Amino acid sequence: MIEIRALTWIASACLLALPLSSSGSDATPNDVFRDIRKITAEEGIEREERVVIGGIPQWISIRSRDRRAPILLILHGGPGFTLSPVSHYYMRDWEEFFTVVQWDQRGAGKTYRSEEAEALARTMTIDRLVLDTEELIEHLRKQFKRDRIVLMAHSFGTILGVKLAQKRPDLLYAYVGMGQFVDFMRGEALGYQATLADARAEKNEEAIKELESIAPFPDPEHPKRNLENLSAERRWLAHYGGYFHGGGTGNHYAVAQLSPMHSAADLKIRQEAHDFSVLALWDEIGRLNLSDDIKFEVPILIMQGRHDRGTSSALVEEWYAAVNAPHKKLIWFDDSSHMVYEEEPGKLLVALVNDVLPLTR
Repeated sequence: MIEIRALTWIASACLLALPLSSSGSDATPNDVFRDIRKITAEEGIEREERVVIGGIPQWISIRSRDRRAPILLILHGGPGFTLSPVSHYYMRDWEEFFTVVQWDQRGAGKTYRSEEAEALARTMTIDRLVLDTEELIEHLRKQFKRDRIVLMAHSFGTILGVKLAQKRPDLLYAYVGMGQFVDFMRGEALGYQATLADARAEKNEEAIKELESIAPFPDPEHPKRNLENLSAERRWLAHYGGYFHGGGTGNHYAVAQLSPMHSAADLKIRQEAHDFSVLALWDEIGRLNLSDDIKFEVPILIMQGRHDRGTSSALVEEWYAAVNAPHKKLIWFDDSSHMVYEEEPGKLLVALVNDVLPLTR
């Protein structure tokens, strides 16, 4: 008993001798996260840089505990809805298994330059973004001496992901889609109808009035009305759990405020860039339909929130059934809507390790 007590006192003394915070008493939450996520492993990599892609400097972040791990390139949604400001919280553990590359696409986040917006707007097309994706992958292959990477996309990014996977299967181990886009007109109509049905069932007069006032949504005859009415439709879609299963919009923007890589000024520009990207690409997105894009030469994995109405889960299930690929798997996240990486981050990590990582071996 005496020996046990002595060991306990020694352990306590060692612990009490350590400072309570290595970041200092006046450290901000951003400083703390910067300290927590610092990579010290001998084979690790922790780098932010600008790479010339498609004729303009574009921002990327490369992070991994082991730079020899398979590369996972993430295509964010939006357009312009960058994931880099929340990656420190939701995606940090991915770096244990992959070399994770965050990329702020053309016209988005840290890549965006307001003084160049007018010239940039003329280049903002889906085809150009697909070419940018291809060029970035080639850059990563050369830099890390790799043949292939894993391409993972969310929401709008899945448009680029599908097109790249079909165009250059030789570059990929697999394509992974979250919040998979299929058909704008059908998907938006299904989301609107389900949201209006919920409002009527609840007898929510405010929601019913606002949703009925924007009908038809989407409007095939007047596409500009769809963008004008989008905020009203999305307000109630989120309210009824179509964006975040628990209702509302989750904590994305609050988490972004804690980013160790983004200042308040960076986040302000990010919002400006998001608005710019939406305006620049909306007309093209509004005409897009990937329903017939079903033949692939690479493995296809879809990680879909069961309750997603932003990119209709019903439509994704129909599209997936028709997909022809050497390997495919649809993984349902039953407690999620559109924001799978926020709503079920643990299950998503397990899926990446168990279902995606083996495809790179």
